Amino acid sequence: MEVLTRREFKLRSKEILQKIRQGVIFIHPSDTIYGLGCDATNAKAISTIRQLKDRPATPLSIWVPSIDWIQKNCQINAQAETALAKLPGPYTLILKLKHKSSVPDRLTTGRDTIGIRYPDHWFSTYIQELGIPIVTTSANKHGKPFMTSLENLDPEIERGVEFMIYEGPKEGKPSKIIDVVEGKTIER
Repeated sequence: MEVLTRREFKLRSKEILQKIRQGVIFIHPSDTIYGLGCDATNAKAISTIRQLKDRPATPLSIWVPSIDWIQKNCQINAQAETALAKLPGPYTLILKLKHKSSVPDRLTTGRDTIGIRYPDHWFSTYIQELGIPIVTTSANKHGKPFMTSLENLDPEIERGVEFMIYEGPKEGKPSKIIDVVEGKTIER
């Protein structure tokens, strides 16, 4: 696994974004914790992430390129508008998709809802440049503590990713979930 600083990533961003489009698995920083990511439209890459995490068939969240992407692909009612006003930020919004075909079934496990992240983080600029959402899920084995630094990265996950954008240790916690569909908030 290649470890890149923010500066190194910026210098090589065109090359790295192309690798993401080609389906590589990587670790990215965010406004909360480190995430395991891939092109969210690539069903094979999504399956690889599930295998790396030993994750059961539960939905995965995505980091979207823009608020516009959310409005084009998700149903927006009054509750969703209120939740959207919090973005960008440390939230995962559970929204109903306008069309289940907007994202691969392997991402939603057949549901008509999706977890949406739009963090207040410099990496959002590159997701916007990419023009497609990426999968974002904690960089850990399912049910194990999430990664906060290189020192506690699971060796199996490390072997399964091509690169990591590293900002140093993270003190955060996973994003707060605002489930617009069920009308509840979940602190993690």
